[in-house]
Amino acid sequence: MSEPTPSGLRERKKADTRRALSDAALTLALENGIDQVTREAIANLAGVSLRTFNNYFTGKYEALAYRQVERLRLGIDALRARPAGEPLWTSVTEALLAPMEAELAEAPSDGDDAPSRAELAEIRKMLMNPEIRSAISKDLFDEWVQVIAERSGTDPARDMYPRLVAAVIGAVGDAAMETYATADPPVPITTLYRQGMTAVAAGLPEPTRRGGYR
Repeated sequence: MSEPTPSGLRERKKADTRRALSDAALTLALENGIDQVTREAIANLAGVSLRTFNNYFTGKYEALAYRQVERLRLGIDALRARPAGEPLWTSVTEALLAPMEAELAEAPSDGDDAPSRAELAEIRKMLMNPEIRSAISKDLFDEWVQVIAERSGTDPARDMYPRLVAAVIGAVGDAAMETYATADPPVPITTLYRQGMTAVAAGLPEPTRRGGYR
């Protein structure tokens, strides 16, 4: 295996710093509440200067949204790599879940990873925060539209279909994350994503009993 180039090492270091800052922001939000998070506190926890933080993010909301943005970008790459003859909704589901499952597999586990009620309350606040939601840019939505158009043989400029699919993906994500933030007992976010995408692929049949899709 060839050694990474100097430019490759620099890019990896930048990516690691960006993730460390985002993780620090999330840790502080869960511990102290999103309103108490500051750029200075994020930089201190990540072990870098405020100047370094400002080189990577415009503010705390962008830092808090970064992990989700990164997962969505990785999902686009994963979708392009799916088998050409695979059904679209299967490809989309597996592409969306791949970054999340890889992240969970890499995370250390002590056997008790379920978030507390207080953490879930903060997660819900973050999910509903308009500034965090707006950090997931229109450009990212358009990238999803483009890759879906490529998979479906449609025109991203003229056909509604790829935009409908991209909008549904966003809706499933919102529903899964809001359910995750309120579920009692907790349910893994990957399970909720898969349930939502499976229901969409089936045409959203009416649940057979009260309580939603299982």
